[in-house]
Amino acid sequence: MDMMENAAREPAAPFDGKTILLFSDDLDKALAALVIANGAAAMDSPVTIFFAFWGLNILRKQATRKGKDLLSRMFGFMMPKGSEKLKLSKLHMMGMGTTMMKQVMRKKNVKLLPDLIAAAKDAGVRFLACSMSMDVMGICKEEMIDGVEVGGVATFLGAAEKSNMTLFI
Repeated sequence: MDMMENAAREPAAPFDGKTILLFSDDLDKALAALVIANGAAAMDSPVTIFFAFWGLNILRKQATRKGKDLLSRMFGFMMPKGSEKLKLSKLHMMGMGTTMMKQVMRKKNVKLLPDLIAAAKDAGVRFLACSMSMDVMGICKEEMIDGVEVGGVATFLGAAEKSNMTLFI
């Protein structure tokens, strides 16, 4: 086998982007996703976070939108409104575990989720909200924090295709 045949069989250089599909609104999982996103952005890697289904709650503003149908209002009432209202996936203990986790994070000078979100946005992390999930859950773009792009699965897959790592959280 000569060098030309060998070179033709080597895989192409990987892309440097990172994509994260954030499907959960558990505080600990959201923290993990944002820590990874900020770390990758600090390494000059393009990052896209695709927020789907429960993950959309991380992007919600505190205020509710008027004029929604009954099912959308019910979803809105039952789901947390924003990053400060999320609960731990384990040891929530009626709020005590979540409160203790946030206190320890403050004591150890670890950024809380709203700060990690702001840092990620400042670093150019792309926040992509799943349009289908928004429709199903009755969430409108106006209910989300600033800087969120709305797109479908094809938009996410396009970003994932340009990345060398995709995480599902």
